Amino acid sequence: MEQYRVLVLGYGEMGHAMEVLLAERVHLDIWEKFPAENFRSAVLEEVAPLADLILFCLPANPHREVVTQLLPLLRTETICLSIAKGLDERGQTAAEVFADVLGERQPYALLYGPMISEELRAGRYGFAELGCKDDKTYRKVKDLFANTRLLIEPSSDITGISWSVILKNVYAMVFGMADELQMGDNVRGYLSVASITELEQIVCTMGGDAGSPWHLAGLGDLVTTATSKDSHHHELGRMLARGESEGIQGEGVHTLEMVRQYGLFREADYPLFELISSIVSSPGDVENRLDIYLKRCT
Repeated sequence: MEQYRVLVLGYGEMGHAMEVLLAERVHLDIWEKFPAENFRSAVLEEVAPLADLILFCLPANPHREVVTQLLPLLRTETICLSIAKGLDERGQTAAEVFADVLGERQPYALLYGPMISEELRAGRYGFAELGCKDDKTYRKVKDLFANTRLLIEPSSDITGISWSVILKNVYAMVFGMADELQMGDNVRGYLSVASITELEQIVCTMGGDAGSPWHLAGLGDLVTTATSKDSHHHELGRMLARGESEGIQGEGVHTLEMVRQYGLFREADYPLFELISSIVSSPGDVENRLDIYLKRCT
């Protein structure tokens, strides 16, 4: 493998996971805006001009500020790669931010799929789709992770995989609700079909391809997030089912707020999405509301 120089932005869970995957194989620089006391953060002005790839291990919201700051420092072949699975405060995906700021000036890509950071750090397999516009970018990122346990396949449907991975956080919450209420495996099976069916409809509404939600960024990540004991959004669903409204926050909750604020699509067209949104905004009586939904929609 070619010796790459990689800049990781953000030293949270996924920043740590990227360090575990790549530290012994590439020249790795790590930047953290709010570093811990004993952590020495890289200086962007020094390391960004040298980077072959920049991994945005950041939430969606700071993407615009950071990529705008970086753009004048980058070589034209440097790839910007994001793993952000949410919307920013304008209701935009990471891909839309990259397209706005980078345009055709800089190659960019999105890496989405079942890749829980704890499992990557423990040496277990992860799987992801790389959404990008050209084969050269795909081959370079594929080479970066060659001989690691993060396995990557290409996708040209950047819009489709972006909305698949963002919306799956919303749907994962209803699985937590059902599990907390001990509604059983049959309900979980039904919710899987209902979630992915709506997800596909929304993806098409947003301009993505119909088949994209059935792959790693959609179905693969939905199953992982909806069933993992380490899943934040599954736990949020459990909390809501218990009547707990404090601490209900995360990418899925923020996505609901942005969909509502900007009218990104009509919630009433998607009954399960609408149910989850109504429970998050007005918690309580979850079991009865789920019962009504199931009887009405089957």
